[in-house]
Amino acid sequence: MHLIGRGARNFGFAAAALGLVLAASPAAAQSDAEARLRKIEAEVRALQRQVFPGGAGRTFEPEITSAAPAPQTVGAPSTTAVTDILARLDALEGQLRQLTAGNEENANTLRLLQDRVQLLEAARAPAIAPAPASTLPAPTTARSAPSPPASTAATGPTAERLSAVQAIVKPDTGDAGADAYAYGFRLWDAKFYPEAAQALTMFVEKHPNHAQISYGRNLLGRAYLDDGKPREAAPWFLRNYQTDKTGARAGDSLLYLAESMIALGDTKRACIALAEFSETYPALATGRLKSQYDAARGRAKCS
Repeated sequence: MHLIGRGARNFGFAAAALGLVLAASPAAAQSDAEARLRKIEAEVRALQRQVFPGGAGRTFEPEITSAAPAPQTVGAPSTTAVTDILARLDALEGQLRQLTAGNEENANTLRLLQDRVQLLEAARAPAIAPAPASTLPAPTTARSAPSPPASTAATGPTAERLSAVQAIVKPDTGDAGADAYAYGFRLWDAKFYPEAAQALTMFVEKHPNHAQISYGRNLLGRAYLDDGKPREAAPWFLRNYQTDKTGARAGDSLLYLAESMIALGDTKRACIALAEFSETYPALATGRLKSQYDAARGRAKCS
């Protein structure tokens, strides 16, 4: 508010000085400049009423002095004063526009910062208190293929599962990074989620600058999410989105981050992620990922 007050006082002084110079300008230019000056004064008063509603004594009048106008240089063109006046008016109008937009910009910036802080907190496991297991919605998947043979922590993978995993062929094209990602994808596509997560972790760690790194980080998160581990999935989705928001699967990761929050029962942070998704990737929200986005909003009951 002090900034607006100072701006108003400076504006008042400029208005007084310009009024004195206008007297020496050609009639038509003087009339135009005075009209613009009156318009600026009216806008400043309106801005003051908005910032100080009903505040008597909180607005500022132009500080007019009786200083005589500066003498003109002999031989100078008659339009010099008018040109200077118009340039100063342009500057004053620009400053007025900046003052008017300041409050709204500050409010929007604060809102975005608050949303991003909450989104960052969402992926930190210690900060997320999971809902009771009976109330957690199951993570969604996009495929209906039959599940591979199950394994247990007590006995380890069964011989049948090991044989099925070994049947997944790792490609050998000469591009080690592409081959590692393709192998992880094949494991995930066959629903061998723990094995896929292991292979994709190796890809991400060994080939951080590979052209398919955005795909790899996103698919690693999906391997955890599809395996019923949304807490492990969320940091990968957030990392993929934040590391390169223009990455090929950055938008997908932000949407899957929301699904991870839904699976954890944290619909508030899910709605934050969904709002960020629609704002950052409107083409995806209305195109390729529209049905998934709409379904997630429905499950999270976002307003």
